[in-house]
Amino acid sequence: MPELPDVTVYVECLAARITGKPLLGVRLGNPFLVRTVEPPLAACGGRRVTAIRRLGKRIVIGLEGGIFVAIHLMIAGRLHWKPAGAKLQRKLGLAAFDFPAGTLVLTEAGSKRRAALHVVSGEVGLRGLDRGGIEVQGAGLASFRAALTRENHTLKRALTDPRLFSGIGNAYSDEILHRARLSPVALSQRLSEESSERLFRACRDTLGEWTGRLRAEAGAGFPEHVTAFREGMAVHGRYGKPCPACGTPVQRIVHAANETNYCPTCQTGGKLLADRALSRLLRSDWPKTLEELDELRSGNR
Repeated sequence: MPELPDVTVYVECLAARITGKPLLGVRLGNPFLVRTVEPPLAACGGRRVTAIRRLGKRIVIGLEGGIFVAIHLMIAGRLHWKPAGAKLQRKLGLAAFDFPAGTLVLTEAGSKRRAALHVVSGEVGLRGLDRGGIEVQGAGLASFRAALTRENHTLKRALTDPRLFSGIGNAYSDEILHRARLSPVALSQRLSEESSERLFRACRDTLGEWTGRLRAEAGAGFPEHVTAFREGMAVHGRYGKPCPACGTPVQRIVHAANETNYCPTCQTGGKLLADRALSRLLRSDWPKTLEELDELRSGNR
């Protein structure tokens, strides 16, 4: 799922192309993409773009007359800037936003249609889409701690909760926790002041660094290779590969469709975190350390 750095660069690239330009019309490839009925999508045609912004993981296009088009890409949605009048792909194309100089095409891979488009009126309508999480880049340490400790969750869950923090998802939460040298299952309300400040700095540094990298990668073009798995990431998507800080093989916790990646040496004091499915299968034989895991794999246990 595109997260804060990816969405920020999308917004910047769109702002350079469509701010002040009229939205000629919207062509739908799948009517189920639109999740609102008032104002109607047809009301957007002919209105000039007044601003582009990010709202959590949504891309918001502001139009004349106080109408906003909010796009949530979810997991597999992607944006593409094409020549004006570009056709929609038969299976992947969800919508095409036509402008004088080009067409913004929304696609979604896979069979599940999770991407969403909302058309709302005014700032009040837009606030209805805001989950309420703070923007870490603009927040102070006190605000960060207040959000972090509002509920007692694991750090992984807290960072990815849009009611607490805006724009952070599965990928960058792994990178943040690795940079902070904190366990993904540590509880937020039990974190020391020093650790919470380290996490705060890691959030700001990680999100800022990756936004800069993706901005440089896009350059004057449009981001066409948005992915959750980036070359240069420390742990996310790197299961079994060496941690860049210490060389320990990166481990994982799999829960439903999500995977948490971490370094046992850097983040958990050498302890392996129990994967729910495997620990249920192995019960008392679940390895607690990397050494026990190696023994299990070699058949010595």
